[in-house]
Amino acid sequence: MTRFDWPALMRAGLLGLGLKPHEFWALTPAELMLMLGAGPGRAPLNRARLDELLDAFPDQLGGIGNGRD
Repeated sequence: MTRFDWPALMRAGLLGLGLKPHEFWALTPAELMLMLGAGPGRAPLNRARLDELLDAFPDQLGGIGNGRD
């Protein structure tokens, strides 16, 4: 049987994610873990991946670059 560390999960949800108590308790454990970047889902977008996407799909707005120039 897998046990959850509820105090740690509550700290992560309430303090780390800024959830209100009713929002925290409305989540399933899988949803909470996904929001925290854990589990089999994809990790949250980080700066390196954002830079890759900016290079692959640059904005073309009247000569304005992607904001990194």
